[in-house]
Order: sequence, then structure tokens, then C-alpha cells
Amino acid sequence: MKMILPKNVSYIISKLEQAGFEAYAVGGCVRDTLLDRKPQDWDITTSAKPLQIKELFKKTIDTGIQHGTVTVILDHVGYEVTTYRIDGEYEDNRHPKKVEFTDNLKLDLERRDFTINAMAYNDNRGLVDEFWGIKDLKDGIIRCVGDAGQRFDEDALRMLRAVRFAGQLGFAIEEKTREAIVERADHLKNISAERIRVELTKLLVSKEAGRIRDAYKTGMTKYFLPELDAAMQTEQKNPHHIYTVGEHSICGIELMNCFFGITSDKKIYDKIPENVLETAKKLAAKMDKKQQTVLCMTMLLHDIAKPAVMTVDEKGIGHFIGHPAQSEKMAKKIMRRLTFDNDSISKACRLIRFHDYRMEDKSRAFRRAVSKIGADIMDMLFLVEYADVLAQSDMQRDEKLAKIDAGVKRFEYIMANAQPLSIKDLAVTGSDLIAAGVKPGPKMGEILKAMLDKVLDEPELNTKDGLLNYLKCEKGNKNVEENEDL
Repeated sequence: MKMILPKNVSYIISKLEQAGFEAYAVGGCVRDTLLDRKPQDWDITTSAKPLQIKELFKKTIDTGIQHGTVTVILDHVGYEVTTYRIDGEYEDNRHPKKVEFTDNLKLDLERRDFTINAMAYNDNRGLVDEFWGIKDLKDGIIRCVGDAGQRFDEDALRMLRAVRFAGQLGFAIEEKTREAIVERADHLKNISAERIRVELTKLLVSKEAGRIRDAYKTGMTKYFLPELDAAMQTEQKNPHHIYTVGEHSICGIELMNCFFGITSDKKIYDKIPENVLETAKKLAAKMDKKQQTVLCMTMLLHDIAKPAVMTVDEKGIGHFIGHPAQSEKMAKKIMRRLTFDNDSISKACRLIRFHDYRMEDKSRAFRRAVSKIGADIMDMLFLVEYADVLAQSDMQRDEKLAKIDAGVKRFEYIMANAQPLSIKDLAVTGSDLIAAGVKPGPKMGEILKAMLDKVLDEPELNTKDGLLNYLKCEKGNKNVEENEDL
């Protein structure tokens, strides 16, 4: 089997071989190449020891030299080159007590997590597949190398990685591998929140993001997202819903990824009206990967407080009064716990706070709503609303979707006509007000807020002359009022 390696990868392997060492591309880059996917990075494994690697290349970084890893820099790109190694006993479901270097490639490959990640390649020997990785790739199977329990005891994060790979590749988790996850799910409590976040977010933006159900069913979410467990077990008992709170949220994630064109289940598209899908795809096309991640986290957490606030009336109908505000509070705690960055937390929390906000149809009221919510997240909010409605029952669905459609058009008109939505959009600045005789201080802020309030109702007044005339009129009115009080 012949694989085309990038020029720099071939150069590194050749350089090591010319020096008398073995060297191979290894792991995920081999897997992805065999699947006709573009590898995100290329890792190389070699019989050379770290210091020997460093001697062969001009620019290197000691990435993890105690574990045998040196990063070789070529054309400003880093390539991790790691010595064949055998991991010693693991004491915390994450770190080996010691690492022993070896000159045996098979021993290095058998310490790896899954068969599909335990293949190596170079042009001279071809593909090295000691553990039937090719077969599992063809069969669509996630299977541990050797004993699954031992692999997960070595690094408990591998359990969540199994689900993440299943979501990204659309593969099934092999039964013994799944059983080992169920038996050891509690080991995830030994894994840092940061490492869990990385795997979770990769899963949520994958083509089968719904595989987070596997994380729940195997007992893993209990240890890093117990709030989801409560949501999965909460029936909504409401005619607007057909799923539990958790299932509704997961369906929302799947729909969100459809808007980005990322799904392996084409049947999901049948749930989306053609005009809605067209609009949602246009909105999604404006987003980057980070925004997609924020949107998927928003869908995961937008109703997370429903189990806590739920009441049931005398007719047996469930109600969730105040759930957006409470979900925002819970989401902030959850995302901080999982070490998300402040910007992601801020945007997700605002989206959650306003995901159920009823915006009026009149232009003035709509502009005020956008000013309150923030124009920077409006396109994201429309996507959240679409996914939320489509993951509900059919009750009033067409009416709900039509209202979102109208909002999208109104917002497009506002942006196309540069209508003011915040103080920074005003045609005057603080300097203009000082020149007009306003002293710096709290009063200036009050005047700017009053001007914004005025132009939200009448955008055509947002000119420098118009606003300064408004200021003169307000001053005049105030003088009249003061004289009347005398």
C-alpha cells in the first residue's frame, strides 16, 4: 500500500533512516490518510533517542523530551518526533510512573489507544499494521489495542476519545471496549477538566455529535457533566415538546451541525423546511469553528435548568418559568468548570439568556431588542432559535419559524442601512459633546444614552447635526422647566 507523505515528513523520515535509524509516520495521520481525510498534523515515531534526533536537525524544541518527544521545525511548521517507547505502570489513570525507550516498533504501537491509531508507514516498508487496524477502518469499528481495560486504566480520557472518534468517523464502539468503559467510567474524575473539554468540543462539532448519548449511556457524563444526566431523565410533559430535556438539546446540536453541512444522517434534513435550511446555511457560512463550538455548547446547555425549575399544573402540563435566566447561570458555572475561555462563556450565556426572547414585529421594538441583545450575536441567535424550534414538537412550528424568518429579514435591513444600535454607532462622539459645552462625567453618559434611545425610534435622526440639534432642544426644554419652577 502506497501513501503520499508530505515533503517535510518524507525528509524527516529519510534523514533519520540515513543516520541508521528506523522512522515512520504514525497514528492519526496514517488513519486519516487511509480514510482520505486531511490530517491536522503529522507525527513521526523513530528508534532514535531524543538527543540523537536533536543532533540531526537544525531547529528543534524539547516538547516532552522526558517522554521521548522532540518537535522538529521545518518551514515554520512543527513535527513531533517521538522515540519508540514502552510505558511503565500508570498510577493516576493518566501518567506512567516511568517511560522506557525501545528499538521495537511493535512494542511502541501496542501501547497506543485504538487499533485504527496504531498503524505506521514509511515508503520503504509500507504500512505496518500489527493489530488489524485496516480491518477495523473498513468495518467502521473503534476497538482498543489489546486489553481495553488496561488501555483505559493507562489513560481514562481514552474512554471519552472512543466516543469522540465514533462521532467524527461515524464508527461503532466494539462491545468489549464499550463494556470496559462502563466498568471504569468513574476514572474520568481523575482527568483534568481541560482535557475533557477538548474531547467534548471535538465531539459536539462532529458529523455524529449525537454520540454524546453514548457518553451518557456508558455513565461517563455523570462524572464531567452530571447536569446532562438530569436533563436526559426529565420528561417535559408539554405539548410543545416530544423529547426529554436532554434529548431535545442533543437533537438541537444535530440540527445546528446540519446548518454547517456537517452530518452523516441525511434524514435529519427531512425535518428542516427548505427555505429555513437555505437561510440557516447562509447564516452558518458567516461563522468560524469557534462560533460553531459556542453554538453547539449553547444548544447543549440552553435548557439545562429545566429540571430544576419545572412545575406541573393540575392538568399535568409541565412549565419552565424563568428557565433561560437559570440556564444562563448554570451554563456559566459549567463552562467555567470545563475551562472554556471568557469570550466563549460570554457569548454562550447571552445566547442562552435570550434564546426564548419574544421579539416584537414592529421595527422600533425590534431595534430595541437587538440593542439589548447585541448585534454581534444576532446571526448566532437566529441559528439557536431555528435549531430550538425544529427540535420541538410540530405544535405551532410554522408560526414559530415564520417569526424567526421575519427577524432575520429585519436584522438584514438594519445592518444594510447601518441603523444605530449602540452608543458607538451614534454620529456624535464625546468630543463633539464637549465642543458643544457638555462637561465630561456621568452626565455625558446619560446624554449619549438618551440620544441612542431617540435614534432607536428614529434612525434617520442619527446625523451629527441632527443629534446636536436634539441636544440644543433638550437644553432649551430644561431651561424652560427650570424657569417654570422659580
